[in-house]
Amino acid sequence: MRRNRRVKLVATLGPASSSPEMLERLFLAGVDVFRINMSHSSHDLARELLYAVRRVSKNNRYPIGVLFDLQGPKFRLGTFEGERVALKRGDVFRFDQTESNGSAQRVFLPHPQIFAAVEPGHALLLDDGKVRMRVEENKAGRISATVLNDGTLASRKGISLPDTLLPIGPLTEKDEADLACALDLSADWIALSFVQRGEDVADVVKRVEGRAAIMVKIEKPSAIDDLDAIIAAGDGFMVARGDLGVELPIEKVPGLQKKITRKSRAAGKPVVVATQMLESMISSPVPTRAEVSDVATAVFDGADAVMLSAESAVGQYPVEAIQMMDRIAIQVEGDKGYSALVHATRVEKQPTAADAIAAAAHAIADTVKLAAIVCYTATGSTALRVARERPGLPVIGLTPVPATAHRLSVVWGLHTVMTSDPANLSNMVSKACTIAFEEGFAKPGEGILITAGVPLGSPGTTNMIRIAFLNDRGEPVAG
Repeated sequence: MRRNRRVKLVATLGPASSSPEMLERLFLAGVDVFRINMSHSSHDLARELLYAVRRVSKNNRYPIGVLFDLQGPKFRLGTFEGERVALKRGDVFRFDQTESNGSAQRVFLPHPQIFAAVEPGHALLLDDGKVRMRVEENKAGRISATVLNDGTLASRKGISLPDTLLPIGPLTEKDEADLACALDLSADWIALSFVQRGEDVADVVKRVEGRAAIMVKIEKPSAIDDLDAIIAAGDGFMVARGDLGVELPIEKVPGLQKKITRKSRAAGKPVVVATQMLESMISSPVPTRAEVSDVATAVFDGADAVMLSAESAVGQYPVEAIQMMDRIAIQVEGDKGYSALVHATRVEKQPTAADAIAAAAHAIADTVKLAAIVCYTATGSTALRVARERPGLPVIGLTPVPATAHRLSVVWGLHTVMTSDPANLSNMVSKACTIAFEEGFAKPGEGILITAGVPLGSPGTTNMIRIAFLNDRGEPVAG
């Protein structure tokens, strides 16, 4: 199984896509990573879905990734008498800690963290920003706010605080249980929601101890403010445009998408662009022209992956949506302007031997016109460094570690193959040539570039480049 594109596709599982038959169809249509949304999944369902994905992966001999997306801290209002109230611009509305049904003048807010942190002048966004308020006073367990637009507010709707740094950690009690479940099931990636600070990410990374990779969802203004620290701490990142567009002026989101993509690429860590990419395909067999352009923009920017949410989870056309994303990506990557645009983001070389080897591999492969770059990698770091350069030819990652193969499924341009460590340098070259030939990346007479670390099997020692040409049996040409 070989993909004809470099950008990876992530699909969210849900009622429309959870059967074994549909999982198989979605994989064949192009899915590289399946996302399990823990906001809507029990532990039993998550276990069932992960095992089903692993079966598809084994049957097709292709390392499919599994991303567990934790819900994160969600703040919701209490209930209203009659379930909903109408509010008018200029009204003064009160949030308090009295556990009774609300009215058009007040409502119960069961979150002491908000009362501890919110200040006059801070914005309050209710029901995904449909109702906006400005805090006037926070005193004696009561928050008074001015309503900024006419609207209707219903029971248990969400409340967001874009200006407020809340005194909370990255994991709720539910998240703690879901994280334990994900680690027990050997999930490949864990997504953290509503992260505020880099130190929050570092704490979770330390706790996980390498048992899964951590993907940070960037969706709060405070995360943008601490973006460099977050990127230093996390393993991968998601541009979560839905909540980002609620908590910040929506016109800022495109620029922030490019900023997060650029910084993630510079760090050599995968970045996923998500939310409403083909939203109309929830109920339509074809997307809008604007949606096609949106997906294309992420591909031109060099994002590692693009993601479907409701389109694949509850939509009427999940397979068609994946096929459409696949076609868009292939078309974009074949565009004459693609290389110039994807390399418009300058990636600064790090002063390490491994980064120098990765940059040299890119330059050599382009100069000599080889067929593929082959990376031996135990932890994935070698393959990540090579992919960071966005080379113009296929990259094959060879690893003996199943967890590494699955985690690399989200990384731009990587075709990962499970294989044992080579016995010696000669065997290393022979194995690389054979796999490149069998996987359809190199033909007789073509050459490949091989990167590895010596001594073989030692993680973090990328220090060698070899070039080999194939004979008509896919073996290295002698001498």
